[in-house]
Amino acid sequence: MKVTMNIDCTPEEARLFPGLPDVKPVQAAMLAEMEKRMMAEMERFSPDALLKSWLLAAPQGSDQMQQAFARMFQQGFDGGMAPPK
Repeated sequence: MKVTMNIDCTPEEARLFPGLPDVKPVQAAMLAEMEKRMMAEMERFSPDALLKSWLLAAPQGSDQMQQAFARMFQQGFDGGMAPPK
Protein backbone atom coordinates (compact mmCIF):
# COMPACT_ATOMS: atom_id res chain seq x y z
CA MET A 1 0.00 0.00 0.00
CA LYS A 2 1.32 3.44 -0.89
CA VAL A 3 0.03 6.66 0.65
CA THR A 4 1.02 10.12 -0.54
CA MET A 5 0.23 13.33 1.32
CA ASN A 6 0.83 16.82 -0.01
CA ILE A 7 0.86 19.55 2.60
CA ASP A 8 0.67 23.14 1.45
CA CYS A 9 1.95 25.47 4.19
CA THR A 10 4.26 28.39 4.74
CA PRO A 11 7.67 27.96 6.39
CA GLU A 12 6.29 29.60 9.52
CA GLU A 13 3.41 27.12 9.66
CA ALA A 14 5.86 24.25 9.14
CA ARG A 15 7.90 25.46 12.17
CA LEU A 16 4.87 25.90 14.37
CA PHE A 17 3.34 22.50 13.57
CA PRO A 18 6.01 20.38 15.40
CA GLY A 19 6.30 23.02 18.14
CA LEU A 20 9.53 24.73 17.11
CA PRO A 21 9.95 28.17 18.67
CA ASP A 22 9.51 31.45 16.80
CA VAL A 23 13.02 32.87 16.48
CA LYS A 24 12.14 36.09 14.62
CA PRO A 25 12.45 38.37 17.71
CA VAL A 26 15.83 36.88 18.65
CA GLN A 27 17.07 37.10 15.07
CA ALA A 28 15.95 40.74 14.77
CA ALA A 29 17.70 41.63 18.05
CA MET A 30 20.93 39.89 16.98
CA LEU A 31 20.93 41.57 13.57
CA ALA A 32 20.35 44.99 15.15
CA GLU A 33 23.25 44.43 17.57
CA MET A 34 25.54 43.26 14.76
CA GLU A 35 24.64 46.29 12.65
CA LYS A 36 25.31 48.64 15.58
CA ARG A 37 28.74 47.08 16.20
CA MET A 38 29.67 47.11 12.51
CA MET A 39 28.75 50.78 12.17
CA ALA A 40 30.81 51.62 15.28
CA GLU A 41 33.86 49.82 13.89
CA MET A 42 33.48 51.27 10.39
CA GLU A 43 35.31 54.49 11.34
CA ARG A 44 38.39 52.55 12.45
CA PHE A 45 38.77 51.00 9.02
CA SER A 46 38.42 54.10 6.84
CA PRO A 47 41.46 54.63 4.58
CA ASP A 48 42.24 57.96 6.25
CA ALA A 49 42.20 56.49 9.77
CA LEU A 50 44.32 53.49 8.71
CA LEU A 51 46.96 55.68 7.07
CA LYS A 52 47.13 57.97 10.11
CA SER A 53 47.58 55.01 12.46
CA TRP A 54 50.31 53.52 10.24
CA LEU A 55 52.20 56.81 10.03
CA LEU A 56 51.94 57.42 13.77
CA ALA A 57 53.18 53.91 14.55
CA ALA A 58 56.15 54.21 12.18
CA PRO A 59 59.32 55.48 13.86
CA GLN A 60 60.52 57.30 10.74
CA GLY A 61 58.96 60.36 9.14
CA SER A 62 56.46 60.34 6.30
CA ASP A 63 59.19 61.10 3.70
CA GLN A 64 61.10 57.98 4.69
CA MET A 65 57.88 55.95 4.63
CA GLN A 66 57.14 57.23 1.12
CA GLN A 67 60.65 56.28 -0.04
CA ALA A 68 60.27 52.81 1.49
CA PHE A 69 56.98 52.28 -0.39
CA ALA A 70 58.62 53.50 -3.62
CA ARG A 71 61.46 51.00 -3.17
CA MET A 72 59.00 48.17 -2.54
CA PHE A 73 57.03 49.00 -5.69
CA GLN A 74 60.21 49.36 -7.75
CA GLN A 75 61.45 45.94 -6.61
CA GLY A 76 58.08 44.44 -7.46
CA PHE A 77 58.11 45.89 -10.98
CA ASP A 78 61.73 44.87 -11.58
CA GLY A 79 60.98 41.30 -10.52
CA GLY A 80 63.05 41.76 -7.36
CA MET A 81 66.31 41.98 -9.31
CA ALA A 82 68.84 44.72 -8.69
CA PRO A 83 69.86 46.88 -11.68
CA PRO A 84 73.19 45.97 -13.33
CA LYS A 85 76.23 47.85 -12.05
